[in-house]
Amino acid sequence: MYPKLLSSHPKLLVIFPSPPSPNTFRNPPEILSLRLQQHNSCRKLEPHIISCTANSNNEADGSSKNWEKWMPRNLFAAEKVFGTISGATSSPIAQYISSPTTFLHTVDPRIKMAWLLALCILPAKSNIPIRVGIVIYLALLSIWIQPTEVWKDQLGRVFLLCGVLFVLLGLSTDSAPSLLCSRSPPSSVTGLSTLPASFEGYRYVILKLGPLQLTRKGLSAASTAACLTFTIFQSASLCLTTTTSEQLAFALRWFILPLSSLGVPVAEVILTLLLSLRFISLVFDEVRNVALGIVSRRINWQQLTTLETIDVFFTYIRRIFKNINNHAEQISQAMIVRGFRGDCNSYKVLLSAGSSTTIANVVSFSCLVGLISVVTSSRYFYF
Repeated sequence: MYPKLLSSHPKLLVIFPSPPSPNTFRNPPEILSLRLQQHNSCRKLEPHIISCTANSNNEADGSSKNWEKWMPRNLFAAEKVFGTISGATSSPIAQYISSPTTFLHTVDPRIKMAWLLALCILPAKSNIPIRVGIVIYLALLSIWIQPTEVWKDQLGRVFLLCGVLFVLLGLSTDSAPSLLCSRSPPSSVTGLSTLPASFEGYRYVILKLGPLQLTRKGLSAASTAACLTFTIFQSASLCLTTTTSEQLAFALRWFILPLSSLGVPVAEVILTLLLSLRFISLVFDEVRNVALGIVSRRINWQQLTTLETIDVFFTYIRRIFKNINNHAEQISQAMIVRGFRGDCNSYKVLLSAGSSTTIANVVSFSCLVGLISVVTSSRYFYF
């Protein structure tokens, strides 16, 4: 291969001298002069220079054809994600709204705490019509009590979350085929008559979509999970928007005060609740402010690769935790400056139930008793 290549090149000439016979040269000076002549002749040969140039098509296009063009761009839709985060926290979430004063503002906080406990337990113990009724009741109460910009934002997102949860649980709870088979012999072998079909049109499988199916068991599990999720989120939002943190601490202290005789640190629990309620608004503010800071910089996400976009997300999360830790340190330093040394019993926290009206308390307590009665009696009247 190499002799053919060298012979085909017009500018390259290589001289292969024939090996001398042992009788050609008789003295060393003649051998040395011959080697010097061969060396000088090799130096006169022109070297072959190989140069590599780029393709003319790439130069005409003016673009660099490299591996970066195969990397996906804006895979996570980062601009929409940060825009959604900054817009989702624009409304006051879990914050007290003092005006306008509504019916729930005048209810005693202890009755509100009892409502919260009941709404966390009753959906799991009731049937599907009662669960749907509780969801409709909370939705209408939110529309009546909360401002328009608050309930539109919260109800839409909570309904979307509960809808996705309902579909996933409903179609996946009982879709996998059972691995167990019935061990009882068929009626043709035993000679017994088969059981008659239901005259009321009872069906265990309600809906079938290919390999997925919605059964009565899946419907019950999906409705329970979706109803519990909606009631927990929305009832907590209603309670926090109409009740101050001091009133909630007063109600919780009134309920758990008898447990102090059993050694429960009631004062520490109440102080922890107050700090947690004050810290919720700080968390939402930091999530919103950092997202707004990224959006306001107008980053061109199309020019960032996937790894660079992920790095921006990690920087966003790291900045949130750093700011939250800074706020926690500032709160602890403020408490130490004011004389707090860790003993909650040596400091008296002034708590108040707030202003409540008798009519609002009676109506709210009566509705709670009626709801518990309906859920209890529905087991005997619903088939």
